[in-house]
Amino acid sequence: MTEHQPAVRSLDARSLRGLAHPLRMRLLAALREGGPATATKLAARLGESSASVSYHLRQLGVHGFITEDPDRGTARERWWRAEHRGHRFDRLEDFLENPDPDVRGAMDVFLKEVAAVHARELGGWLASSGDWPEEWRRSWDMSDFNLRLTPELARELAGRAHELVQSFRDRVAADEDGAVPVRIHLHAFPLPKS
Repeated sequence: MTEHQPAVRSLDARSLRGLAHPLRMRLLAALREGGPATATKLAARLGESSASVSYHLRQLGVHGFITEDPDRGTARERWWRAEHRGHRFDRLEDFLENPDPDVRGAMDVFLKEVAAVHARELGGWLASSGDWPEEWRRSWDMSDFNLRLTPELARELAGRAHELVQSFRDRVAADEDGAVPVRIHLHAFPLPKS
């Protein structure tokens, strides 16, 4: 994490509306994972038009997710960087129970895009796992568990899982041999009654 970049940003209704667009979410993820970039570079990486990428980068900037990188660029070339390593909902129920249809719509777009990203990432790993060294092929995990929990215990379990993941965040230097970015997905939801 760079000096300017706080770890996590709490989302509110306004910022959620600014983020809840599939391309904006992809752009923000690309800046978080790949570091600062121009609209042209991001457009090429994501297979989008430079005009569309520029528009959505400006929207992310208006809502405080990204900012221009003052150490790069010229008057003709704007470089953008992510302002946070991640985001969270402090009280997800405030969004899910919000009577404003714009907020509910933004939440729906956001959550469906997150689920789609998780599916794409997992599919990408499964498609390319044979290209990875044996050590990595033995180190991955795709588990699922069914537990009987109360809502309170489900929140406790998710909170403890988050704490565990955070405890690993800075244990490896970015340039350490064999270290690569690893995605962790956590899904906890009640199953329909049968």
